[in-house]
Amino acid sequence: MTDHPATSSSRFGRFFRRLLRLVTAPPRIVFGVVRSAFGRGRPEAHAVARARILLCMMVFAGVYLAIAGRLALFASAPEGAAARRTVASDAVASARPDILDRNGLVLATDVRSSSLYGEPRRLIDVDEAVEALTAVLPDLDANELRQRLSTNRGFVWLKRDITPQQQREIHNLGLPGIGFMTENRRIYPGGTLGAHVLGSTNIDNQGIAGIEKWVDTRGLADLHLAGFASDRQQEPVELAIDLRVQHVLRDELFAAKEKFKAIAAAGTVVDVRTGEIIAMTSLPDFDANDPARSLDPKNLNRLTTGVFEMGSTFKALTFAMALDSGRFNINSMLDARGALHFGRFKISDYHAENRVLTLPEVFLYSSNIGTAKMALALGVDAHKAFLAKAGQLDRLRTELPESAMPIVPKRWGELNTATIAFGHGLAVAPLQAVMAVNALVNGGYLIPPTFLKRTPQEAQALATRIIKPETSAKMRYLLRLNAEKGSAKKVNVPGFYAGGKTGTAEKVINGRYSKTKLLTTFTGIFPMDNPQYLVLVILDEPQAVEGTYGFATSGWNAAPTTGKIITRIGPMLGIMPRTDVPPAESLLANTTLARAQ
Repeated sequence: MTDHPATSSSRFGRFFRRLLRLVTAPPRIVFGVVRSAFGRGRPEAHAVARARILLCMMVFAGVYLAIAGRLALFASAPEGAAARRTVASDAVASARPDILDRNGLVLATDVRSSSLYGEPRRLIDVDEAVEALTAVLPDLDANELRQRLSTNRGFVWLKRDITPQQQREIHNLGLPGIGFMTENRRIYPGGTLGAHVLGSTNIDNQGIAGIEKWVDTRGLADLHLAGFASDRQQEPVELAIDLRVQHVLRDELFAAKEKFKAIAAAGTVVDVRTGEIIAMTSLPDFDANDPARSLDPKNLNRLTTGVFEMGSTFKALTFAMALDSGRFNINSMLDARGALHFGRFKISDYHAENRVLTLPEVFLYSSNIGTAKMALALGVDAHKAFLAKAGQLDRLRTELPESAMPIVPKRWGELNTATIAFGHGLAVAPLQAVMAVNALVNGGYLIPPTFLKRTPQEAQALATRIIKPETSAKMRYLLRLNAEKGSAKKVNVPGFYAGGKTGTAEKVINGRYSKTKLLTTFTGIFPMDNPQYLVLVILDEPQAVEGTYGFATSGWNAAPTTGKIITRIGPMLGIMPRTDVPPAESLLANTTLARAQ
């Protein structure tokens, strides 16, 4: 006998009303249904059946609600969030702040890129996945890929930083257990420009060298570990580097390296008033977007990581020490008629005048004998104390983590003082020597160099006086006089009133000084009546070429290179060439120097 439709409909309605009351019922009612379903309390048979049906419906409803909630949670989560939860110890490339030059131009920034990962537990066919992925990414090693996907891990990286085209092709394969994660990748728009300064990051976007590593030491690494460096709301790092000057410096150094057939070249431009490093280049260099090349020993930063005997450039420090002591003045006379002898060692002049020289002549002719005699007259202890005060005996610390310890004699006697006086026997980082020369022309203040922007007030707070203002004025006079009449004539470019000092050092090869392998340096400053910028140029093993008349010394290669750099960067830095420039003697006028002489 069949039920009437109306009867069936009414029963169906009563059933759903009971179900609604059951869902909203208090726990004691639900408990009663469970009791009835299991036949507790001797209920009627049809009541037990209904209770069991209702209990099954409740269980299935609960399961489906849990699944729906889980799916909604996954759908609302950011892309890649599920994979991030399974990454565990695997690092994910986090965001870094932009690095800007002093004019706001971008030197380093982040871009978003996709990385490929696998979830081995979810894979259906490992061989199929390997074959399909290697077809799209032929640079993947099939055996290594198979090993990674055959593990029981929940997450493995397969390839970081893939192209959008590769991502589309892999996505269209429809492989379960293969996914993509959006990461941050560091790029350097300038390529090689400033690569040694900027440094580089690893595959996880963490700094491993240069300013990038310094940024991590300032707290970014802690943010990475805590997972809070995932957004771009970070203040940019403003460097003192001027990208325009950086380009000019690299361009001229590259041309000089090729012209004079040097094995390497390096240079820097520094603000003598603040210690800001406006530009720095070391050749050979590398593209910062290819950090692996930075590990090549040939590509080291010769200005901070390398240490060198700076040659006659170091004589400027000896002259400043002598003049500041009061034992010598501009009119002092020094006997350079014969070589100095220390046992089997002999100190002589490259271009011997074989006569008594005035102090300016010792500087102009770059006399080793005259310079050594000044240092010996003051004594070993005074010499060491002055160089220590000038920051030449300790490691130079800047924002760059890479720095070298100077090589200082273990036993420092009179012979050491005599040779160090003219730049042999003490090896320092070139930037270290630059810091001291800055103090010789900026009024006497030793200011630690920096790659960050710095105001004059901030620089003055860090400054330490190492020579008197009048001594600094005398040094400006000597440096300018050298450009007019001495070995630095090729830096005397029209209109910029530059001065400087040459330096030619014989390299140590197998423990002996080589007569054929030279390190030439030139330190140029402009304008000498109001010094603002210092330019250092270094050429490693330059050769005599056409036009140098068989010479490979600094005056024939490093000096003219410095002159070209000054001519190009002067207007960029707001220093325009002048039609009339005063003679060097004007730097001694209107001061108390005339009486001090």
